Amino acid sequence: MIRVALIDDHESVRLGLEAACSRTDHLRVVFSGDSVAAYLDWRTLTQENPADVVVLDLMLGDGATVTENVTRLVHDGSPVIIHSVADRPAAVREALVAGAAGVVSKASRIDDVIAAIDTVARGHALDNVEWASAVDGDRAFADAQLSSRERDVLRLYAAGLPLKTVAERLGVAYSTAKENITRVRVKYVEVGRPAPTKVDLLRRAMEDGLVAEEPGGS
Repeated sequence: MIRVALIDDHESVRLGLEAACSRTDHLRVVFSGDSVAAYLDWRTLTQENPADVVVLDLMLGDGATVTENVTRLVHDGSPVIIHSVADRPAAVREALVAGAAGVVSKASRIDDVIAAIDTVARGHALDNVEWASAVDGDRAFADAQLSSRERDVLRLYAAGLPLKTVAERLGVAYSTAKENITRVRVKYVEVGRPAPTKVDLLRRAMEDGLVAEEPGGS
C-alpha cells in the first residue's frame, strides 16, 4: 500500500485527489491539509512514518517559499510531486532544484496523477511534458556560475544601491565592484540571459533567488 499525503490550500483539489486515490486498491491518503507545517505537525503528533509520496501544490497561501516547502518534505523523508498549473517556470525550477521528483499539471487526467504517484513511489523521477516545458521555458535554469563576490555585488546593486555604496558596504574598491558587475553581465550573456540594464540585472537576481521578488510579481 502506497501512503500518500496531499498538501494543497484548495480543498476542492484535495477532495478530488482523495476520491481518486480511494478508487484504487493500492493508494491510501494518510494526510490531507493546506500547508507543509500542518503535515509536519501531524507527523509529530501521530508519530506516523513519512508518507511514501507527498503531492504538493506549487504555491501555497501561508507565506512559505517553494524551496522551504520542498526542502522540509525531502529532509523529512518523503519524495515530492509538484501538482501545479505549471505556468510559473521560475517556481517550478525552484522546486526541482530543491529536490522535487517531478511535476504534474493540474490539467492532467487523474489517471496520469495516479501513475505519477506510482512512479515516484517506486523511486523513479518523473519524465513528463510539464517538467520539460517548465525547464525549457525557464531562462533562469541556465546557471551563470557567479562567484561568491559577484553574487554579493549583484545582490546589493540590483536591490538599488549605487555602485559606490556597494563597494563601501563590501569593503572593496569602486573599481573592483565595477569590474564584478561587468563580469556578471558577461556571464549572463554567455548563458543566454543578457542583462544590459540595471532593471535586467534585478530580474536576473530575482530569477536566481538573490533578491526577493517584488509583491505582485510573477
